[in-house]
Amino acid sequence: MQYDLIIIGAGPAGLTASIYASRYKVNNLVIGEALGGLVFEAHKICNFPSEQEVKGMDLVTKMRQHAESLGVQIVVDKIIGIDKTKNNKFKLTTQNKKEFFAETILLATGTKHRKLDLPDEDKFTGHGVSYCATCDAMFYRDKTVAVIGGSDSANTATLYLAEIAKKVYQIYRRDKLRGEILWIEQILKNPKIEVIYNTQVKSLKGSEKLEKIILDQPYQGKQELIIDGLFVEIGTFPQKVLIKELKLETDKKNYIKVNQEQKTNQKSIWAAGDITNSSNNFHQVITACSEGAIAAESIFKFLQEKKEIRASK
Repeated sequence: MQYDLIIIGAGPAGLTASIYASRYKVNNLVIGEALGGLVFEAHKICNFPSEQEVKGMDLVTKMRQHAESLGVQIVVDKIIGIDKTKNNKFKLTTQNKKEFFAETILLATGTKHRKLDLPDEDKFTGHGVSYCATCDAMFYRDKTVAVIGGSDSANTATLYLAEIAKKVYQIYRRDKLRGEILWIEQILKNPKIEVIYNTQVKSLKGSEKLEKIILDQPYQGKQELIIDGLFVEIGTFPQKVLIKELKLETDKKNYIKVNQEQKTNQKSIWAAGDITNSSNNFHQVITACSEGAIAAESIFKFLQEKKEIRASK
């Protein structure tokens, strides 16, 4: 149960770091709550080199298989505590009461979906409100749905839902959609999609399940929109628990500050992927992979220096 490196997070950053660390012969373990993180939910990824079009779950599966082919163990569990031992190693405790020890840590826990923070949102979650089009789209075949958001995650969700649902409303608080132009062009050409600009949802209505949403201003003379499902795609935010526990320095938006080697302000702790402020805050699969690779190389050098110091004593 003792490792040179424990990677917390099993998304693209964590899995790539594990692949690189393994090739450097760094004894490493990956621990993650869910394989792939948010990427696993992506309906289509069309900007990852070598993959003209791939489902998020398929891309993550390839990464997992690559890591496992190098002997990496991936543990599906949640880290609930990290302590320092007397010999300056990290002791990690999981939700399933397992303990692991490591000389270094790479935090690659990614981000979580941002919610609307509306009354009854939790009540309707799973009963009309969803945060994952890939997971739940099939429940709305030939029905009317709405997507909230106007960036790439919302745009791809809208396009995917349009393949299944009868009608898709995309509701965005700004006056035009953002993100990849190809996605936006497809949305604007699709007769099943209707974009509602400069508008926000102010309340959710229904009895046992979501039945309609109330807009903050009239659309085509009405402020209520009758729908069967609502997909929330308004961005993500970093998971704060381990960040606070490890006393990691963050920016104003709570993303971990790292240097060019993905080092944090705490010794023997690195961070990579969407949880950091690296890569110009351009949170993509390819930048997460890049940060994971850089972190692994930096950790390898760090461990090598420690071995050389020990050997010289």
